[in-house]
Amino acid sequence: MRVINIFPLSIFCNKIVLSNDKKDQMISEIRKMRDNSKKADYKKKGDAWTGDTQGFENLQKNIIFDEFFLEVKKNINEYLEQLAIDIDQLDIFIQRSWATISHGNETIAKHKHMQSHISFAYYLKKNSNDANLMIHDEVTRNEIIPGLFGSISSLNRKVLKKINILNSSQITINVKEDDIVFFPSKTPHSTQPTNSNEERISISADIVCIAKNSETLEHLTPPYDNWKKI
Repeated sequence: MRVINIFPLSIFCNKIVLSNDKKDQMISEIRKMRDNSKKADYKKKGDAWTGDTQGFENLQKNIIFDEFFLEVKKNINEYLEQLAIDIDQLDIFIQRSWATISHGNETIAKHKHMQSHISFAYYLKKNSNDANLMIHDEVTRNEIIPGLFGSISSLNRKVLKKINILNSSQITINVKEDDIVFFPSKTPHSTQPTNSNEERISISADIVCIAKNSETLEHLTPPYDNWKKI
């Protein structure tokens, strides 16, 4: 007997290695953003601090992060090459970018970014015990009985004997400091809810891909120059 796994979700993982001085500079800048939150009451107990909700969603315009985003560009191009997408026919834009800080049991709930095409998470500061990235599957193609794979009672009764790659509705990706992870923005993701964070700092961004020339193309976003504001 053989099992043929088809229609994979591909998560692109690489490293961005910056000097300690540059990382310290970025960390200091992010901490200043946290200390100057524009909407501090939005953050509830147990939630990580997220810069996009606090008025700091444009790291891509901050010169302190320029070196980092040069490395991001190289990785975006490599990710698209892996997907056999012709980057020469696209204009690629960072739509927004922000930092997150997690302490103790603070976490980032399951969510997705529906306004963009590609998202990434870069781990600027993270130790081995800090929470990892979780990727969630909303399709559960192998779930022959609706609700089975997420059922706690089925696990407790051993109807579902164990969790494996064929029946899991969520996967934990073990990430380390300096790792960067790319995935389709529509992918539901979160951080582990049980790990205790010393001070976990990550940088995320949303990316859009626009056709340079949309003539005869049906599905790509047409060039921005052709848009008309109304």
